[in-house]
Amino acid sequence: MAPRFAPEEYSGRLERLLMAMKEERLDALLLFAQESMYWLTGYDTFGFCFFQSLIVKADGQMSLLTRSADLRQARHTSTIENITVWTDRANADPTVELKNLLDEMDLLGARIGVEYDTHGLTGTNTRRLDNQLQSFGKIIDASYVVSNLRLTKSPAEIVHVRKAAKLADAALDAALPLIEPGAREADLLAAMQGAVLAGDGEYPGNEFIIGSGDDALLCRSKSGRRKLNKTDQLTLEWAGTSARYHAAMMRTIMIGKPKQRHIELFDACLDAIQQIEPVLTTGHTFGEVFDVHARVMDERGLARHRLNACGYSLGARFAPSWMEHQMFYQGSPQPIEPDMSLFVHMIIMDSDAGVAMTLGQTYLTTPGAPEALSKHKLELIQR
Repeated sequence: MAPRFAPEEYSGRLERLLMAMKEERLDALLLFAQESMYWLTGYDTFGFCFFQSLIVKADGQMSLLTRSADLRQARHTSTIENITVWTDRANADPTVELKNLLDEMDLLGARIGVEYDTHGLTGTNTRRLDNQLQSFGKIIDASYVVSNLRLTKSPAEIVHVRKAAKLADAALDAALPLIEPGAREADLLAAMQGAVLAGDGEYPGNEFIIGSGDDALLCRSKSGRRKLNKTDQLTLEWAGTSARYHAAMMRTIMIGKPKQRHIELFDACLDAIQQIEPVLTTGHTFGEVFDVHARVMDERGLARHRLNACGYSLGARFAPSWMEHQMFYQGSPQPIEPDMSLFVHMIIMDSDAGVAMTLGQTYLTTPGAPEALSKHKLELIQR
């Protein structure tokens, strides 16, 4: 099995990274985020739950430090040639072996960037790492160097983004015929995830979110499943996934006759998305997208019921989340550029009335108007 992209795709990514490292005056970069390693080399594993790091030198040399369980994984899925295995044993401290590897790569006294802001580096290992490197060289927080490069997608990546969007549509198509009074949430989840896998998709970076009744007001999945009542509300958030690239969608679906409050909240969601679409263009920022969301909601008296973010960048991600670092929230200076895959979601949870409403889809930005990647219309779904 070869890496998911052509060799020239990976060489182009390495070239972009080396240019970014030069701008940051980094002699080396320690990658701990699995999505960074995957983007740069194709290395595909969930072994980041243990200690591992990909060292990238300013001259393009790369070396992976990982466990024995991931040695063949790296050889099988990535372009990485230099792989060192640290040994599992009592009181093992792999940061010592990382320091030794850095020394072997002639990086003593170097300016070294570290990806701190990632699930691939635990608090315990961060303390160990800092302790080992405190006198080794100049250590810089470089958490977002690769993350920022991954924001804009190449043509090869966009192929997978589009496939992921088709799989997200397929998941909704699989669920809709099953949504009726008495339906089991478990059956809906099985149909949705099954549609993605049957379409040659992947597991998502986080669990599909499903909640009905009071649980429809939750923004996270929880254990336990229920059956739909004759009159009910069902919130779904899910993603199609292709080669780890995600395209997310979100809907609150009505079972039976919706309350007037449902209709009011849906109108607010739709209005906000429609006003946001012209802002998903070059010349605007992520913060401006949020400002539109907040203005529309607040003008309708929904300030207490809306969230403090309304979407985020999507890409190739690993558990526990499919969300990128870059989000639509107040004051975000991140510019919107062509070839970004952006998930816009409207989430209104009126706990006073016990009423939920959500609406969301993934867009691909272009030099002009954004392209909605779902075939489904932005309308209130009633079953």
